[in-house]
Amino acid sequence: MSYRSGHHTEYHHNHDHGRQSARHPVGNAPATPQPAQNGYTLVHAGKQVRFGPVAFWIVIGSVTALGMWSAATATYFAFRDDVLTRLIARQAEMQYAYEDRIAELRAKVDRTTSRQLLDQEQFDQKLEQVMRRQTTLESRATALGAIPDMQATGSIRAPSRGAAATDPAAAGIPKPSPISDTAVFVAPPDREARLESRAPIVINPPPNKFAKIQGVDNVIVRLQTSLDRVEGRQLAALSSVEDGMESRVRRMRGVFSDLGLDIAQLEAATPRAGMGGPFVAVKLGADAGPFERQLYRINVTRAQVERLNRTLALVPYRKPVIGEVEFTSGFGVRSDPFLGRPAMHTGLDFRAATGDPVRATANGKVVSSGWAGGYGRMVEIDHGNGLSTRYGHLSEIGVKVGDSIKIGQVIGAVGSTGRSTGPHLHYETRIDGEAVDPQKFLRAGVRLSAG
Repeated sequence: MSYRSGHHTEYHHNHDHGRQSARHPVGNAPATPQPAQNGYTLVHAGKQVRFGPVAFWIVIGSVTALGMWSAATATYFAFRDDVLTRLIARQAEMQYAYEDRIAELRAKVDRTTSRQLLDQEQFDQKLEQVMRRQTTLESRATALGAIPDMQATGSIRAPSRGAAATDPAAAGIPKPSPISDTAVFVAPPDREARLESRAPIVINPPPNKFAKIQGVDNVIVRLQTSLDRVEGRQLAALSSVEDGMESRVRRMRGVFSDLGLDIAQLEAATPRAGMGGPFVAVKLGADAGPFERQLYRINVTRAQVERLNRTLALVPYRKPVIGEVEFTSGFGVRSDPFLGRPAMHTGLDFRAATGDPVRATANGKVVSSGWAGGYGRMVEIDHGNGLSTRYGHLSEIGVKVGDSIKIGQVIGAVGSTGRSTGPHLHYETRIDGEAVDPQKFLRAGVRLSAG
């Protein structure tokens, strides 16, 4: 077996080497004897390279396998070009997936940013609502605080001596006397606490299932709950004031009905203080809420109470002396203390000590001051509209004819002058000059002060 090339390269098998060399000399190469060994010789340009049979076949097998692999690969790529397409598509798919992921992350960041901006905007809106609501509640508290405690004009109170806490009137507790000194409208002791909302104390509210456990939302919910409590207290206080004023108006009008007095005539005759100014009608806005409408009703009722108070200041329904009431003689027919015969007693006799102060029971003007027969030292006060009161048996007189008198003003001192058997105050109430039972007026005062 041999292979020839242009360069006279030869491969010789050892078994035929001697014989072939003798018959076919190659080129100029001299025939040389070859040893009789197994193997293959590569001759090129006069050079020989000998391979063993194993190595030779390994080389031949490798070259053959490489050629076959190259042919197979070429054939595969020639007939299966979609593999490359798939590879490109796979690469493109990976790139698109990466870009989609980047876009998704970017969108998530944008959503997070937008949510934060929205949360901030919502928080600002909620906070603004809370601030507006607190401002409204503060203005309401101011309006509630401006509502005065309506009292009957000219209340007669006992002078404070020593510890004021022992005085039932000062403590806001009605006296146990069956006939009170005056009609006093006492505000509930916790009124100021109910109206206080300018600096509300945030009370821990019950857990709100709609509030977050932590964070700003929880704080906003707590603030709103606290404001709800304040608003509830304000509405309760407003309702209490309205109910109290309406009840007061009914009682005040009841006094005139009980006494048979013409309220319109008395109001027309009531003297007015120095007041004036242009008339500006009170109007409710179209957006007025329940609080504003209720406050408007209260202001209207308050104006009525003030007008009735000025009128009642001319009605003698108070006591002329301070302290527990004890009558030594009532109004009507009695046995005369000097003659022992039936006689008409035109007033009430109040038991008192000599020198105790005697006070006017209504506003008016002194029309008589001095000695008056069986009255002894006596003061008569005209209250207008035919109403007048007399104070007899005084030991001292502190006013003169023509003096203007205010409710509770001291006009003299208890004594026993005139037709009297001992120190006491003889007190009369007259309508158009006719004596009427003073207890009728005193009972009206008790009813007025019962609320």
